[in-house]
Parts: sequence; structure tokens; C-alpha cells
Amino acid sequence: MPSIRFAKYLPLLLTLPLMAWLLGAASDNGAPEQPDRINLALRRTADGLLRASGDSTSRIPAVAPVGEGVWRVYLAQAFDYEQLPPLLQSSLDLYGVRQSYRVAVRKCYDATLDLGYHQQDYLQNGAVPCGGRTMPEGCHYIEIAFDEGNGSPALWTAKSGLLLLILGGLAGGFWLLHRKKMPPAAATETEQEWLPFGHSRLDANGQMLECGGTREQLTFRETKLLRLFVTHPDQVLERDFILKEVWADEGVLVGRSVDMFVSRLRKKLSADPSVGIAAVHGVGYRLETGKE
Repeated sequence: MPSIRFAKYLPLLLTLPLMAWLLGAASDNGAPEQPDRINLALRRTADGLLRASGDSTSRIPAVAPVGEGVWRVYLAQAFDYEQLPPLLQSSLDLYGVRQSYRVAVRKCYDATLDLGYHQQDYLQNGAVPCGGRTMPEGCHYIEIAFDEGNGSPALWTAKSGLLLLILGGLAGGFWLLHRKKMPPAAATETEQEWLPFGHSRLDANGQMLECGGTREQLTFRETKLLRLFVTHPDQVLERDFILKEVWADEGVLVGRSVDMFVSRLRKKLSADPSVGIAAVHGVGYRLETGKE
């Protein structure tokens, strides 16, 4: 018996490590990247820009954080702005820095913004605003501002979708398992509310009559009339009362409707000798039970 129970929950146990990895990835996406990785990525970017400008000897100033999620690297001479987006992105990818970011190229002496872009400009279009324009001379610093709590959109979307797919599959599997374990008869009785009378019974919600071992579908009006009789067994129901309870929603009350529908129900109940609908002359009808 224990081995059978273990087998039932084996799929859940096997998916727990994967779910833990996905949830760990979700929690890590919003955390700041390691400072050392950011520092190395920006130093690599500055080195590449200097080399592209023909400078392989100048010292690269220290890369430093200047605020929450904001980093700067200074370059004393002009550089090729066209080289910045691909070089920066490849450096961040190399060191596993996945947060989205904004770039601002500012003058050293007064922080005037000369050029800038958002990571998505480069990823979506392969180009950035002000690309191709002449880079102003003089000292500039490159400022990288990482978007707070925002990891790699494509990676997070994929992992989130996979996690939801796994959770949905597990929920569906347990639901099916629960349905298989439920006895069919018990499920049927739960879904249907039967009203017993004599050796018959009525499912008012499903408009179903079980009589003489067989089931027969009733019309809406037949169901309302029979339910009225079943909930008032062995009681005389006046014709006016029956009309108001069963036909009041039609607005026009027709006395002969009662007689016609009673005749229909008598035929449907004929297989059960323990019940019958008796006419009380000048008054109405009564459902008689326990006739045997």
C-alpha cells in the first residue's frame, strides 16, 4: 500500500526541483546584480571603446556606483558612439548581468546629456537614438542606470509560462485523480437533488422523473406541477392555488391547463401503483402516496 501511494505522488516529487529552480529564478530577477560583474562588464566596455579609437595604453578610471542601481565610467577622450550599444550589451551578457538598463553619455564638467538610449531601443531595432551623429569632443562619462526589479523579459516570460504550465498540469492531474476515486453513484447523487414519493422520485433541477425503474424527461411545466404535488403529498390542492404556483409566470391563467397537465402526469406515473393523482370534485387535485 505505501508503494502505491508513493507512485501516485511521484510526478509531483519529480517536478519539485524544477519548480524550485523556476521560483528561485523569479526571486533572483528582481535582486541587484553582483557589483563585481557590473564593474567588470563596464570596464570591458570602456576598454573596447578606447581600443576602437586607437588608444590601447590609457588607464581606465575606476568604475563606481553613484546611486541605487546607477554606475559611471569616465573616458577622457571622445569615442565612437556607434560602438557603445553592441559592446555594452555583449559585455553585460558575458558577465550574466540580465537587468534592463538606460544609458546616458554626459559631459564631465557639467553633466550635460549629449547622447543616450534604452536597452530596448537596441534589442528591438538594432539601432539607438542619435546613432551616426558626431560625438562631441572632450571628457565624457557613460552612466548606466539599471531598471529596478526588472530582469531579462524573454527569460522571465519563458520561465513564468513554464511554471504556470506545470502548476496547471498538476492541478488538472489531481482533479482527474479525485474524480476517478469518487464512486459514480455518489457523484450522480450529489449532482442531483431527488424528491422521493411512493416508489418514485423527481429530480426537479434536471427535470427528470424516475418511475417504475425507468427515467423519463419532463417538460418545464410538468416538472413544476409534479414538484408542487410531491412537496404537498396527500393534501388537497385547490385549482386556483395550482394555477398561481405553476402558471403565474405566464400572466394569463387558463383553467384547462391544469386538467391537461394532470392527465399527462397520470400517464407518466402509471408504472408506479403506489402513487396516483386523484381529482377532488369542485376543489382541485391530491397526490396520493402509499396506496399499496
